[in-house]
Amino acid sequence: MTKEKIAVLDTSEIDELLVLCEEVIRATPDGARRFIEPAPGVLAKAKSKQHNLVFGRRGSGKSSLLRKAAADLTIDRRPIAFIDMETFKGHTYPDVLISVLLKSFHEFEKWLTTAATTPATKSSFWKKLFGTKPIRAPFKKDATDTLLGDLRALIKDLESELHAPESAETTKTTSANKDLTLGGSVGAGGNAGPVSGKIETSAKKSSTTSTKTEQKYISKKVEYLHQHIIRFQHFFSSMAKLSDGSAFLFLDDLYHIRRKDQAQVIDYFHRIAKGNDLWVKVGTIKHRSEWYQHSDPPIGMKLGDDAREINLDVSLEKFETLREFLKKILENLLREKTNYSVKDILNDTALDRLIIASGGVIRDFIGIFSNSIGVARNRGAQHHRGPKVGAEDVNMASGDYDGNKREEFKLDTDEDRKELEDAFSQLCAFCTTKSKSNIFLISQGLDKEKRDAIDQLIDLRLIHPVKSRVTLKKGAAGELFEAYMLDLSQYVAARKVHDFHMIDLSVGNKDEQMRRSSLIYTPK
Repeated sequence: MTKEKIAVLDTSEIDELLVLCEEVIRATPDGARRFIEPAPGVLAKAKSKQHNLVFGRRGSGKSSLLRKAAADLTIDRRPIAFIDMETFKGHTYPDVLISVLLKSFHEFEKWLTTAATTPATKSSFWKKLFGTKPIRAPFKKDATDTLLGDLRALIKDLESELHAPESAETTKTTSANKDLTLGGSVGAGGNAGPVSGKIETSAKKSSTTSTKTEQKYISKKVEYLHQHIIRFQHFFSSMAKLSDGSAFLFLDDLYHIRRKDQAQVIDYFHRIAKGNDLWVKVGTIKHRSEWYQHSDPPIGMKLGDDAREINLDVSLEKFETLREFLKKILENLLREKTNYSVKDILNDTALDRLIIASGGVIRDFIGIFSNSIGVARNRGAQHHRGPKVGAEDVNMASGDYDGNKREEFKLDTDEDRKELEDAFSQLCAFCTTKSKSNIFLISQGLDKEKRDAIDQLIDLRLIHPVKSRVTLKKGAAGELFEAYMLDLSQYVAARKVHDFHMIDLSVGNKDEQMRRSSLIYTPK
């Protein structure tokens, strides 16, 4: 049988490609090698001397961006520490902060013992990890050893503090009771007929007063953190002098730690960094995070004042831009393991359907692509759909991929899970039984509480932004709406329902099709 009849999907090269896809969708240090900028200037911002909050949905490329920035800075011999915050999921404050501090110092220790002093001539180290050699000379060994001694002393103290018993903030109340007695006598005298005399009685009244004294005991570990912040600042100031430049701390996936602790963790590192040439880069999901608290004093980092935003979410509204970006990612993967092009794998409509199915999320794009090859292989090259992956193969693969999203939904939600599940069920029912369309409209004037669930469902990749400004053809004069798409996995079966209308985001008249009042959804 010839290669053309076998079709590219059945070759061993595609087997290797599928293995690569599995590797790529897991966030690893290797992701830096395959990083592609979603927009010009994004990488430069991530390496700049300013604090950054990097926002993006799961799988949008936050970790790849931060790892690429860390790799590039290492080649320039800039001290870096990369921390995966998922490690500390479930930890409580202040232990979570002490643990992150410890991990950060261990990572800086590792950097100082390797990248700081390894000569550029040792290509086996540099080429293997970073693909190129550094330009700057290594740090002076004696000065580096002195700094390492100080750092190891910090690590030892922190480890001791982490394992020490905690004295949580408590209030002790003591009461003192006092009895008061009132006494006196009453006399009666005079003649009472034949009997005369004097009657005398006494009365006593008792009462009790209570005095309360309160004493507060502050957490021993919190006090330790307050008392040692100057010591931590001194270390980073010394490292800046040794390295003749800035150090960078990458905190990836902040949303994994408890939401009520996030701002406090960021705040502490922000205070350590201020004036000491340390720059903090935080990757997280926007609506699953709290990086700033309006309190007295304020806690955390405020966007615009303390930190700059980097948003990695590329909306389906910019479909052509998104198409070029995701196609480039696919071409690079194919080039790494095969001699095939995108056209050899996907037919004309499959790529656009794949982009829509992914909602613009890189990891979902690769995962559904991989599943689509499996679907096409199972039906066989002789099927009427042809030997390549088609749009219907993508539809089926998207439905199968829903299990991945549901599992991550459970991982990323906790106390608000039931509320979000209910909100999503109501939205699905509206799209599949009432409006019978994959697109729905939300008023821009929707109150914050109702909008919060929509924002969370976007970050959980169950709905996707399509258009930021929509006006209706008729009715609701002057009112502005935003258009969203229900995830393809939720309406693949619904397309068989009578009159279900799928608005294709790759066609030219899609904007006009969205301007219908029947698409307006009002959350309960």
